[in-house]
Amino acid sequence: MQIEQLKPIIEAALLASTQPLTVQQLGELFNEADEVNREQIARALEALAGDCAGRGIELKEVASGFRYQVRQDVHPWISRMWTERPSRYSRALLETLALIAYRQPITRPEIEQIRGVVVSSNIIKTMEEREWIRVVGYRDVPGKPALFGTTRAFLDYFNLKSLDQLPPLSEIRDMEDPQMRFEPDPLPARIVRDLPIDPDEMAAEAGDDTEHHPSADIADTEDSDIMVDADAPASSPESGEPGSDTSLPADNPIATADEAANPAADVDTDTAEQDPEEYRA
Repeated sequence: MQIEQLKPIIEAALLASTQPLTVQQLGELFNEADEVNREQIARALEALAGDCAGRGIELKEVASGFRYQVRQDVHPWISRMWTERPSRYSRALLETLALIAYRQPITRPEIEQIRGVVVSSNIIKTMEEREWIRVVGYRDVPGKPALFGTTRAFLDYFNLKSLDQLPPLSEIRDMEDPQMRFEPDPLPARIVRDLPIDPDEMAAEAGDDTEHHPSADIADTEDSDIMVDADAPASSPESGEPGSDTSLPADNPIATADEAANPAADVDTDTAEQDPEEYRA
């Protein structure tokens, strides 16, 4: 049978099947009278793949065989045909699946040792229900833990023909989301103005800052007024001029050192000016 005659038959078989078909399965469509061998089927599949160039579908070989599928660049529009949202998997499930895929066969305690947390039974159950992993054996250690490995359904789901097509771990690290890194990027360095060590230089810089800020001048003026009011002596009633000499008169010297240290601190003015007779009474 000619290749042009095989192409429509194989194309129709692939579209009618719900699962990928291998070359052997496609060969079972023909009997001995058709005189079709595996080489002719392979050539027909290669011609069909070339016919899909520039179209919205492609002929893809996965682990289970050949299948027609929607191209990745048109998938966002085709996905609107289904109202249900695509499944979203947790980070824990994807990490566990990646460890099984890259280090299979691997046991559950080994996965927990690498991740540092306990693997939930629901994660293992979900991957087994989707037929992504299966038990391939048991480790010859106390407890006989099960060894997990991936399946053909796992390769088909991720559009892979074999485990050799998995991206290397170095590329996965380069594709890692920065927001999901365990070690955050250091914050950028902040430029801080060096402070002078010399106090005179600090005072000079403070003076320069005051000249450039009018509000600082106002604040300094208010502070100086307060200090003058606080330290200035009381005005004399006769002169009415502030700042007059308030030194003690010569005829009233301070008698003792205690009075000099605490002048008129414990003296009651009213009591000091009372008449001695009234005081005695």
